[in-house]
Amino acid sequence: MTIEEIMSKLADMGSEQTKRTFLNHGAQEPLFGVKIGDLKKLVKEVKKDQALALALYDTGNSDAMYLAGLSVKPKSMTKDTLQSWAHQANWSLLSESTVGAVAAESEFGLELAREWMKASEERIATSGWMTYANYVSMTADEYLDLTEIRQLLRQVEQTIHSERNRVRYVMNSFVIIVGTSVPALYEEALETARRIGKVHVNVGKTACKVPLADAYMNNIYSLGRIGLKRKTCIC
Repeated sequence: MTIEEIMSKLADMGSEQTKRTFLNHGAQEPLFGVKIGDLKKLVKEVKKDQALALALYDTGNSDAMYLAGLSVKPKSMTKDTLQSWAHQANWSLLSESTVGAVAAESEFGLELAREWMKASEERIATSGWMTYANYVSMTADEYLDLTEIRQLLRQVEQTIHSERNRVRYVMNSFVIIVGTSVPALYEEALETARRIGKVHVNVGKTACKVPLADAYMNNIYSLGRIGLKRKTCIC
C-alpha cells in the first residue's frame, strides 16, 4: 500500500468520539481518532515496510505515528532516526508507548535511555525512563547491569515527588517493571515502592489512575509471575 492509501484508510477509520478521548489524554492535532485495536489490524497491510513506516511517522498525524511504531523494524532503526522520533513525539502515548518501545528493541536502547533520562524536556525524559524499563522487561537478567538499576531505584526514591508530571508517572512504572521482571531486585523495588508511596500525577480530563507500585507488585507476586520476560514491548 502507498502512504496515501493508508492515510485515507485512517481517515475513514477515525471517529470523533475516539478523537475526543485521545485529546482528553493529551493528544495533539492532527489526528483522526483511530482506536488502537483498529490500528493493529492495519499492521499486516503495512507489512513491515520500513520506508513506509518511517513515512507514516513523518506525517505528524498521531494515528499514523502510532501505526508506524507498530510496523517498524526496530533493529533497522538508526540512532538519528530514533532521536528524531523522540523529538517529534508530541504526547505521552507516542513518547512513552511508541518511542519507549521501539527504542528499547533497537540496537541503541540503553545508550539512548541513559541520554534521554537526563533530558530537560519532559517528553524526552519520559521516553528515556520507558526505554530503560522496557529494556529490563525483555532482557535476560544476566545481561542487565543490576548495579545501575539499583542506582536508578535510589534516584526514583529521592526525586520522584519533585519531578515533572509525566516523569513521575513513568518513574513509578519503572519501579513496577524492575520489581516484576527481575527476581533479584523484587524486594528492593518493593521497598522503594513502599517508601515513595502514592504518586500524584495530573492525568487531565481522564479517569486514569497511577497504580500503587507495591500493591501492583504484590499482586504479580501472588500470581507467581515475577521474572517473566516479554518477547516484545511493542503493542
